[in-house]
Amino acid sequence: MKLAGAIFLTLALSGCAGKQGLQASSADGCKKTSEQEIAALFDRWNQSLLTGDPRKVTANYAEQAILLPTVSNQPRLTSGERDDYFRKFLADRPSGKIDSRRIYLGCNSAVDAGLYTFTFGRTGAVVPARYTYSYAWDGSQWLITSHHSSAMPEK
Repeated sequence: MKLAGAIFLTLALSGCAGKQGLQASSADGCKKTSEQEIAALFDRWNQSLLTGDPRKVTANYAEQAILLPTVSNQPRLTSGERDDYFRKFLADRPSGKIDSRRIYLGCNSAVDAGLYTFTFGRTGAVVPARYTYSYAWDGSQWLITSHHSSAMPEK
């Protein structure tokens, strides 16, 4: 229920409407997008994890983005804080896989929320988690503005 409320709030604050999204024209000032384009943003992020370079991961985030990470209690509000988190996170060689998702499209914004599983190459650990990414179009690329991830509470 809280996840649904967070998604609704994100969409409401960004002036979006409807689960199927808006296919606004550039005359509206809105970037045309699709669920496939937004889904590919996770792939871009996941590929940056595989480089092992925290700077490549943090390049996916807007300057003012918030990261509420899976394995840390500290919200990461700056590029430096996100870089610090990913430096430690990447040491275990993580790779993510989407298990299920919903994508919501809006005017120059999008939300991708669902379930994913991380496999850690160094330890062999497998961690199922919930996630929400919100994205904003900055005029040239989609950037993460909010990223929440938390391990599944029930085992």
